[in-house]
Amino acid sequence: MITENQKKRLRYKMKNPLRMVIFNDQNLHTVGQFRFTPQSLFMLIASVVILLIVAVILLIAFTPLREYIPGYPTGEMRQTIVQNALMVDSLESELAVRDRYFRDIRMLLAGETPPDETTSPDTIVRLDQIHFKKYDHDSLFQDQLSREQFNLSLNNQASDRKRGISELLFFPPINGVITNHFDAASGHFGVDVVAKKNTRISSVLDGTVVFTGWTMQTGYVIEIQHEHNLVTFYKHNSELLKKAGDKVKAGEAIAIMGNTGMETTGPHLHFEMWQSGVPLNPEDYINF
Repeated sequence: MITENQKKRLRYKMKNPLRMVIFNDQNLHTVGQFRFTPQSLFMLIASVVILLIVAVILLIAFTPLREYIPGYPTGEMRQTIVQNALMVDSLESELAVRDRYFRDIRMLLAGETPPDETTSPDTIVRLDQIHFKKYDHDSLFQDQLSREQFNLSLNNQASDRKRGISELLFFPPINGVITNHFDAASGHFGVDVVAKKNTRISSVLDGTVVFTGWTMQTGYVIEIQHEHNLVTFYKHNSELLKKAGDKVKAGEAIAIMGNTGMETTGPHLHFEMWQSGVPLNPEDYINF
C-alpha cells in the first residue's frame, strides 16, 4: 500500500522540472534546450495518442477504407444482401399464400369450411392504409409514372402522336434479334431484344433520366423522358451507367444488357415506348 510520503515524493518527481540540452558533437556548442516536467511530458504523449485514435476512427468511419477491414461488407455485398432480403421476403409471402391454399383445399375435400381470414388484423399496418392496384404488365411503375408523375395527357389521338414523333430520328437501343414482339392485348407493352453478352444499351433520343432502380420483377431499370411526352424504358439490365437527373444524348450508353429480375428468361433487353400514357410499338419507329 502506498503511504502518504511515497505519494508526496511521486508528486514532487512529476512536477520536478527537467531540462533537455542538445549539444553539437564536434564543438560541444549548445544547439537547443527544452525545459519540461514529467507531468507535462506524460500529458503531451497522452494527447498525441488520443488524437491518433480519434483520427483513425474518423478515417475508418467516413472513408472507403473501412471496406478493407476484415469482415466488413463492401458496397456490392451490402447491395446483394438487400436484394436477397427482398427476394426472401417475397418468397416467404408466396409460400404463405401457397400453404393457405393447400390447407383450404384439404379442408374442402374433408367437408369442412375454410376459415375466413379477410378480417384478420394486420400486425404491420392498418387495413384502411392498404391500397391495392392491379397491373396487367411486367412493370410495377409504368402506368403511374407515365400518367401522374410526369402529367402526361391522354387526350391526344393516335394519329397526332404518330405525326408528333414521326419527325424524330431514333437511335436503336441495341442491335440484336427480337424474340418477343409488342402485343398490347396480352400485356406485353414492348419488345424483347437478344444480343451478345455485356452489350451496351443506348438512349434512343436526347432526354433526361427520370428513374433508375431495381424491382423484383424487372431487375435494374432505367427510364428516360424525351420530347413530345415520350418516355422510354430499358429493363433487365445488369448494370446502370446513369442516375436520375442526368442528361443523355441519342446513342449515349446508359446501361449494360443483363438478366436481372424474376420475369426474365435469359439475357436480353426489354424495351418500351410510351407517349401520353399510351404504349407504342417500338418496331414502328426503330429498326433493330
